[in-house]
Amino acid sequence: MQNRKYTWRTFVFEMIMLILSLIVIVPLLVVVFGSFKTAAEAAQYTFQPPTEWMFGNYKQVIEKANLLLAMKNSALITISVVAVTSLICALGAFIIGRRKDKLSNFLSTFFSLGLIVPMCVVPTIVLLNFLHISNTKLGLILVLIATNISWGMFLLTNFIDTIPRELDEAAFIDGCGPVKLFGYVILPLLKPVLMTNVIIVGMGTWNDLQTPLYLLNSSKNITMPLTVYNFKGQYFSEWNLIFADMVLVALPMILVYAVCQKYIVEGVTAGAVKG
Repeated sequence: MQNRKYTWRTFVFEMIMLILSLIVIVPLLVVVFGSFKTAAEAAQYTFQPPTEWMFGNYKQVIEKANLLLAMKNSALITISVVAVTSLICALGAFIIGRRKDKLSNFLSTFFSLGLIVPMCVVPTIVLLNFLHISNTKLGLILVLIATNISWGMFLLTNFIDTIPRELDEAAFIDGCGPVKLFGYVILPLLKPVLMTNVIIVGMGTWNDLQTPLYLLNSSKNITMPLTVYNFKGQYFSEWNLIFADMVLVALPMILVYAVCQKYIVEGVTAGAVKG
């Protein structure tokens, strides 16, 4: 009786997972196969292979969308945001996690609010205009850093709370100051969760469409997600080129995730059990 019940539940679970997988796989096949079709065939939105493989779509996208410039801009913005955010969050989380006073509690609550409070576009644009950095990559980088700090602080602070304070005391006895304590003791322990933050922030920054759309108006500052608009018009859309562009935009982050996915698992589970 138990074996039948287990088998039945397993079958139902597998069917549910299969349906959920199709929800992801079918649109993916529509995009991938559509990127090799003609404009008329791609506009049918089917997940069948193309009748004629149009490999020239990718060459056309790279030339029309100025994709090399967009990739350079996206890489610069992503690397800058990831580097600065990781540094600020690691140092800030170390201070907040180790100091248990009113100021650190206030800062912890303050950064946590950033997880639920959305970015206000109009005040942000006004502030960038006041600082004379509107419609610049620097302004976009600063805004993205500000929007990603809350997540990094939340992740790293919770992990640092799991690191025993006895390590700090042993390091001080051996002659380590606060800087050496952080650099030689705490930072190596942060590697799994720090890599998780790097990957998640990097993927979010690279794929961000809304923020650059609001803050960048110059073609020289175009990012990878914004290039999709080059092939989307009010009366005509070249869906085969849109699909090809979407594949090229997603491909770098897919490769990064495939290589670094183990760090995400390690980082998410690293602080699950206190030492």
